[in-house]
Amino acid sequence: MTALLDARGRPLRDLRISLTDRCNFRCVYCMPREMFGPDHAFLPTEHLLSFDEIERVTRAAMRLGVRKVRLTGGEPLLRDGVDALISSLKSLDGLEVAMTTNGALLGTHADGLARAGLDRVTVSLDSTDPETFRRMSDTRVPVKRVLDGIESATTAGLGPVKVNVVVRRGVNDASVLDLARTFRDSPVTVRFIEYMDVGSTNRWQLDQVIGAAEIASTIDAVYPLEPLPPRYDGEVARRYRYRDGGGEIGIIASVTRPFCGDCTRARLSADGQIYTCLFAGSGTDLRGLMRSGADDATVEDTLRRLWSVRVDRYSELRSRSDGPSRGEKVEMSYIGG
Repeated sequence: MTALLDARGRPLRDLRISLTDRCNFRCVYCMPREMFGPDHAFLPTEHLLSFDEIERVTRAAMRLGVRKVRLTGGEPLLRDGVDALISSLKSLDGLEVAMTTNGALLGTHADGLARAGLDRVTVSLDSTDPETFRRMSDTRVPVKRVLDGIESATTAGLGPVKVNVVVRRGVNDASVLDLARTFRDSPVTVRFIEYMDVGSTNRWQLDQVIGAAEIASTIDAVYPLEPLPPRYDGEVARRYRYRDGGGEIGIIASVTRPFCGDCTRARLSADGQIYTCLFAGSGTDLRGLMRSGADDATVEDTLRRLWSVRVDRYSELRSRSDGPSRGEKVEMSYIGG
């Protein structure tokens, strides 16, 4: 099959699917409580894509080159019946299915996810220190529950488990070394993520970003590192191994080392909007298309036309004076990270 390329020559390979806009955390960089409080109107159930509709979009995307799906949210484990969806998606020939979760419910779901065929899981965890974890995630869930969930996922075979850490200056700086230390000599890979200006509610400021070079040097000073080559084209994390053989880490540097030129990802929101960039302001309505009676060929053609004209490179332009405006952008909780 000839790869479908966008206007900058990037193939469509990955589809991120948000199962719900709801979450049981209120992470300050994603769903700050002052904006997502008790009065916030989440999507009603009938507005969510059904699992059949998700599978229809996935099939169409696979015909255009998608080989990997990542289930996200909000918090995907809040969606009832997720095991059944995973089983259906895994019946599609050659599709890899992963999930990103905050880990709070992972301990009770890990075995079922593994039985359903989930290939692997990534857990968002910004600190192992209880107070810093509470400050970052704004939840009463104890950090131990997330750590236990990671262990359950590893035991269930959902590995290699990855841990994603958003690093924010003045908030969880000290957690960089703590997390490196916690997961050294384990099968878990920690990936440190530069704090990004996703959405419009987190009041992002550039001076809160701890860059990739500083993250790497902080760890290297205690646990010497050496770089590793990427495992595949379009891998977003730069990989490093501990020189003493204690495993590896990754650093995702959207701000200081943008990787737009290798981006192969489209994102499907819980209500069926398809986005071609994490920093997009609007999407294309596939739910309305399908519910108006469009056949599979029409869904596929819509995706083809959308991707073929894609020119997104927000992160590359972020720091330029003539770069993108700081206008409204879709929230990360709406389309996943």
